Amino acid sequence: MDADAIDRLLAPTLADRRLSRGERQALAPSLATLGPEAVARAFALAKETLSTPDDRAAVEWLEEVVALIARRPAPTSSSTAEAHFSPGDDCPRAIERLLGRARATADVCVFTITDDRLAEALTDAHRRGVAVRIIGDDAKAEDLGSDIGRFERASLAVRVDRSPFHMHHKFAVVDGRTLLTGSYNWTRGAARDNEENLVIVDDPRLVAPFASAFQRLWEKLG
Repeated sequence: MDADAIDRLLAPTLADRRLSRGERQALAPSLATLGPEAVARAFALAKETLSTPDDRAAVEWLEEVVALIARRPAPTSSSTAEAHFSPGDDCPRAIERLLGRARATADVCVFTITDDRLAEALTDAHRRGVAVRIIGDDAKAEDLGSDIGRFERASLAVRVDRSPFHMHHKFAVVDGRTLLTGSYNWTRGAARDNEENLVIVDDPRLVAPFASAFQRLWEKLG
């Protein structure tokens, strides 16, 4: 995203000098995929509204502090690396824990969701102000037990593919820094019967391409 696009995204939220809950929810998915350029544009827009030299000096001081913080050494290895397996409740419990820790965003791209425990974890995150986005398969969305209609009624952001082929991904990116992926389907049957796997990691080398893939699909299906 170029500087002009970032400005168009941020500027309307600056008009009243506060970031409302709705604005946070709208901004979070886009900002989670951006880097230092978004921080720089946010400071630039804020400085344009200041009227005294002291105000500008204070913001410039803050800008320099944030830049120093951003220069901290990157972690050399992932601090989260988990593997979970079904049948059993190990996988859904791991998903529930991850969604329960979500603070800003939860992007979920799965074949289908019929496990009400996971549906409740997603709607609960939405109630807490987390920007939840869900991509699913259009054919499976019509199945008996599908939770897609429940999400739409609860005002979660949902999109489905419109294709004779399947949306067969099973991954989620939480807060732009934690990836959940594997063969595990978000269904009661997967927990009860299937031999499946689930991996949770926060290695940026894996998180970033999945976050980008989700954003491409989201825009394509919009």
